[in-house]
Amino acid sequence: MNHGTAQFVDSRQRRRLERRFGSHVGEWLAELPGIVEKLAAEWRLTVEGPAPRGRTSVVIHVRGADGSAGVLKLSPDSGLAVSEARLLRMWGDSGRVPLVWGLDAERGAVLMERVDGITVADSGTVPRMETVGALIAQLHATAVPRAELDELRPLTSRVQFVFDLWNRERADGPAAEVVPVSAMHQGFCRARDLANGNVHVVPVHGDLHPGNVIDGGGRGLVALDPRACLGDGAVDAVDWALWRTTGVAEVERRVGVLSEAMGVDADRLFEWVRAFAPCRAVAEANRGHVGTEEFDALMELAEGAAVTR
Repeated sequence: MNHGTAQFVDSRQRRRLERRFGSHVGEWLAELPGIVEKLAAEWRLTVEGPAPRGRTSVVIHVRGADGSAGVLKLSPDSGLAVSEARLLRMWGDSGRVPLVWGLDAERGAVLMERVDGITVADSGTVPRMETVGALIAQLHATAVPRAELDELRPLTSRVQFVFDLWNRERADGPAAEVVPVSAMHQGFCRARDLANGNVHVVPVHGDLHPGNVIDGGGRGLVALDPRACLGDGAVDAVDWALWRTTGVAEVERRVGVLSEAMGVDADRLFEWVRAFAPCRAVAEANRGHVGTEEFDALMELAEGAAVTR
C-alpha cells in the first residue's frame, strides 16, 4: 500500500474491503488519493483525515469552505454510493439522517454532513425500544414520490445478499460447527417469503443495526449507511429485537414495543426476527460468543423452538 493510500486506509480496513469486494479492490485503493484530491478541489474541501468507519467504503472527515464539518464517503461500488445518497435525500426532511451535500456517481463519492456523537453499538447500551421504534416510524412515514420509489431495489434482493454473505461467514468460521446449514436455509426461506409479500411497503433502510445509528444527543437517534430497498418496513426493526438480548422472552417483549411504535403487525415482525436469527447466531459464534444467553436465544429462535405467539 503506497503512502498516499495509507493516509486514508489502514491494513485492517483494507482487509475488510478485500473481503467485501475481492482482491481487485487494490487497484481502486491505489487511485484513491488522486480521487480525493480532485473531489476536494471541486467541492472546495479541506481534508482532515480518515474517520473510524467504513466496511464498504472509505470515510474521510472534511470541512467545507464555510467551515462546516462533513464526511466524504467513497466506495469501489458506485452503485452503493448512488443508492445511499438517494435514500438519505428521500429522508432528509426527517432530520433523522445526515444531509447529503454532494454526489459524484461516477467516482462513487457522497459528501454529507458530519453528525456528532457515537454509535449505539459503541455505547454498548441497549436503548429504549420506544425510542428506536419512533426513529424507524418517522423514517418510514416520510412522503416519497412514486417515481423515486420505483428506483429502489426490491427487498428480495437484499434478503438474498444478506443470506449469501452470512452463509459464507458461516462456512469460513467457527460457526460452521454450531449453526446448522438447515437453520440458515430455513431462515432464508422464511425471509424470502416475507419479502415477497405486499405488506407495509415503504423505503427500507436495509441495514439498520446499532452500528449504523448514532446517538446525536439533542438531535436524537440518527441513521447512517442505508442499503436502500423497497419492502416490508418491519424488517428494519430486526436487529434491535435481537441485539444483546437476554433470552426469547426479552425478544418477544421488544417485538411488542417496536411493533406498537412502528404501527406494524407484531406476529409478522416476530417472523422476520426468527428468519434472521441464524445470521445473528453466525456473527456471535464467529466472535467466540457460543454459550452466552444471546447466542442460545438466537439458536432457539432460528430452530423454531420459540414460544408460540
